[in-house]
Amino acid sequence: MSAATKVIVYNDEFPLKPHNSPAVKIGNLVYCSGQVGMGEIKAATRESLGNLKKVLELSGSSLEKVVKYNVFLKDMDEMLTMNEAFVAFLPDPKPARTCIQAGKLPGGPNASIEIECVAEL
Repeated sequence: MSAATKVIVYNDEFPLKPHNSPAVKIGNLVYCSGQVGMGEIKAATRESLGNLKKVLELSGSSLEKVVKYNVFLKDMDEMLTMNEAFVAFLPDPKPARTCIQAGKLPGGPNASIEIECVAEL
């Protein structure tokens, strides 16, 4: 990483993992690693976005400054239900988003979603 890149370190609630940085700031952007949500899809979506909110705030950004989300679902049949929880977090204008079904998610069989994002500072 260049000297202009800054790793955002989690607090005790989000310990730093040896295989990735929780978020990286470069220029006027912050790139957040995926946050996994467990259990029922609506609650899991709120959990994942709530954790992203905390990471963004630690980096000096916010959900309102997200320009792109990538959503990975365990089951694409849950996309419409996930959207019901997801839209409650989104300001207008809505950011760009990609949503795909993933073969497996980190966190084991109870993981139903993982969301990552890119935001402005």
